[in-house]
Amino acid sequence: MACVVVKVGSSSLTTAGGHIAPERLASLVAALVALRERGDDVVLVSSGAIAAGLGPLGLPARPRDLATQQAAASVGQGALLAEYAARFGEAGLTVGQVLLTVDDVTRRSHYRNARQTFGKLLELGIVPIVNENDTVATSEIRFGDNDRLAALVAHLVQADLLVLLSDVDGLYTGHPSEPGSALIETVAGEVDLEGVDIARVGSAVGTGGMVTKVEAARIATAAGIPVVLTSAAQAAAALTGQKVGTRFEPTGKRRPSRLLWLAHASQTKGAVTLDAGAVTALTERGASLLAAGVTAVRGDFSAGDPVDIVGPDGAVVARGLVNYDADELPRLLGRQTADLVADLGPDYDRTVVHRDDLMLLTP
Repeated sequence: MACVVVKVGSSSLTTAGGHIAPERLASLVAALVALRERGDDVVLVSSGAIAAGLGPLGLPARPRDLATQQAAASVGQGALLAEYAARFGEAGLTVGQVLLTVDDVTRRSHYRNARQTFGKLLELGIVPIVNENDTVATSEIRFGDNDRLAALVAHLVQADLLVLLSDVDGLYTGHPSEPGSALIETVAGEVDLEGVDIARVGSAVGTGGMVTKVEAARIATAAGIPVVLTSAAQAAAALTGQKVGTRFEPTGKRRPSRLLWLAHASQTKGAVTLDAGAVTALTERGASLLAAGVTAVRGDFSAGDPVDIVGPDGAVVARGLVNYDADELPRLLGRQTADLVADLGPDYDRTVVHRDDLMLLTP
């Protein structure tokens, strides 16, 4: 039995006027029901709440201000879930709504609770339907797009496959409408993306584009999860293993969940700058970060907070959970651990960031 996370975008579910398109939603649900009937678990990450609220609110297009977006999400989310519940119910399946904010996958206790909730829903045979909690999320605590959210959810539930459904049938070498653009069938690594033009916006009712989908694929494949990118019209084919769209092959191995959210979801509270020797120790030898290698501290953080780990050139090379408060570190900079223990006591016999709490962001 496999676990598949499927993400569908707003433009694949709604009309241009902002109303839910029942025939599109029904087609998607039919493909997901068939997957369940084959014995696989499915988690659906569904956009469309804001878009579905445009029509009922009489809005001609997606609003720009956050308050109106949240109002549209409040109206649209209920309508969207009711439609899903009815369609899955016709096949004897029950759905469960899971609304997430960045807080839910960055704070350890929240992350653990979210993981347990998904586990229990799947154990009970429920189809989790996930969306960002647009009604309460603020600009400071947003995922930004559901493609990224889907990649993180795929790792959260230890999925075997992530399928990104959109209004285009795959990744092309250029814009699909341009003469000479060709479908890229397989992406085995970054080299296959060289020269590919992905800088184009999404539809009028969505927030994503090809950039967000490729970034989501990077997140998932780096964690050992293959990704298929195709159109919603080809959902059934993609879920039965047919060769459609673009397949992104895994580039890394499965990692501890908390390290993935540390790298891709957490909001850092500050930064520590390292000398070149410390960067080499972290990136090439897998060492922990010691005070001797730290040259500067920025931000207001407490022990246990996530921080950026920056090289002497200003590039962020890693993220980690720091073991000191920001105001403790300045007097420790550049000093050997043995000296700190001798001068300040045994409480200072600790790393600045332990290797088990550190995630490299560069190869």
